[in-house]
Formats: sequence, structure tokens, C-alpha cells
Amino acid sequence: MEGMEIAILMLSTCICGALIYSKDSPLQDVNLSRTSQSMLMGTAIAITTFLIIRSPFGRRTGAHFNPAVTLTFFWLGRVHRWDAACYVMAHFVGAVLGVAASQQILGLRLSAAPVHYLVTLPVSNGSAVAFLGEYLLSALLMGVVLYASNHRRLARFAPFFVALLTVSYFTFSSSISGYSVNTARSFSFALFAWIWQGIWIYFLGPPLGMLTAATLYIRTMGPDSVYCAKVFHDLRSVCPFLCRFQRLYQEPVNR
Repeated sequence: MEGMEIAILMLSTCICGALIYSKDSPLQDVNLSRTSQSMLMGTAIAITTFLIIRSPFGRRTGAHFNPAVTLTFFWLGRVHRWDAACYVMAHFVGAVLGVAASQQILGLRLSAAPVHYLVTLPVSNGSAVAFLGEYLLSALLMGVVLYASNHRRLARFAPFFVALLTVSYFTFSSSISGYSVNTARSFSFALFAWIWQGIWIYFLGPPLGMLTAATLYIRTMGPDSVYCAKVFHDLRSVCPFLCRFQRLYQEPVNR
């Protein structure tokens, strides 16, 4: 299920990217500005992300579809080590299969410039700034996920918060690091484009940022304040994790 989730995300990303950025796209006649293109792309990916999180697959697996998210929840003690290993493997395999399917559907519209598989690269400000951007964006994303999903009044809104962050990230940050916050996503694009420039940024930035956010969260809220590894927990789907989510509803109301 996790592999299918990220495959769908990659398929959506590739199709939307080709539609917005390809020279053969009918949208080129509209002459969208760079900011408008980024906002449109962010909105499309945000909607896809929201639908995946809320889907039966997302409700069942926790909707990680990101190795850094899984590793962070593993570090927090909410995911068994073998589950974490299988999740991460599924993320990379699913991402590659998603781009492979997109290539078959889109052909040159995906591989030719300026789309070029939407490979994420450090842009005008260099690798150090790109790494800092990925680190901070990933930390903010995980901080929002942890705070929302572990508070009774906010848990049901976690998918909305993730979607809103996705739109804002694409709009304001794509020119810094290409906006990845997902190692499997960047790896799959780099594999098909065979461009590995700055790939270390996308292997180190997201997990380090998310681990930092998790550290700050448990130091602020307490070591027992992470109830489950699901981004969205609806209490109706079976949970595969070391789950204590029911306890959230036994805590004082301010939780």
C-alpha cells in the first residue's frame, strides 16, 4: 500500500509537471508566470497528497510515503524495525515504478527539457542554501504532523495542514532546492534523468530535519506525547504500528 501511495504521488507529479512545464503543453499558450506555475504545481500535488492521506490505503498504512517520515517515527519508537525497513523499501520501489509508468505515458514530454523528469537540484543559491532549505522545510513539515496528529482537537485536520504546507512550499521554495523533502522522490527522478548533482542534499536534509523536529517536539511535549505513527488516525482503520492513540482521548482536554 505504501508503495502504491508514493507511485500515485509520482504519477501525479510527473503528469502535472509535464502539463505545466512542457513546451508541448497547451498551458504554454497562457504564458503563466514562474510563480503561477509553482503555485499551480503545488496545488495539484497538495490535492493528490490530501487524497492519498484520506484514502483507504492512507488510513490503513499511516500515509508516510516518505522514507524520512518512517525513519523519524521509528526513532520515536512507534514503528517496529522490520516494518520500518519494509516501508522504506516500498517507498523507493514505488517511486521508481511511478516514474517508470509516467515515462511510458508521457514519453518525451517528461524526459525532454525543460521538464527533464522534474529532477530536484540545488538552484541559484548553491548546495549549502539548498541543504538548509530542505532541512528547514522537512523540520517544519514533521513538526506540523507531530503537533496536529497528537492533539485531539487537531488530529482530524492533519491532512489539511500537510496540503497547505505543500502549496506554500512549492510556491515559495521550489527556486531554492527544487522542493523535495522526500528522498525517494528525488532518487527516482535522478535515476531516470541520470543527474546526481547534489543528491546528498536530498538524502541528508529531509531525515535530519525531521529528526530535529521530533527531538524538539518530545523535549517540549514530553517523551510519551507521540501516540501513533499515522499522519491521520481515524480510529476505524486497523493500525499496524506500536499504537497508543486511544490514550489521547483519555488525556486532559487540552491535549
